[in-house]
Amino acid sequence: MEKKLTRSSNDKKLFGVCGGVAEYFDVDPTLVRVGILALTIFTGLIPGLILYFCMALLMPEKGGYNK
Repeated sequence: MEKKLTRSSNDKKLFGVCGGVAEYFDVDPTLVRVGILALTIFTGLIPGLILYFCMALLMPEKGGYNK
């Protein structure tokens, strides 16, 4: 079965981006959330926030049109 990078529909805090990345790479979602938080803080907020929201816009939701 082919793995696809999708936003999580059941493990989401905001848009499901971190949950989807964690499912894709089979890691704990908390680690992904901490990584995104660290990236956001250490890059001066804007680049990390832009990355997160771009991923939220570009990643399809799991079970959506991209089954």
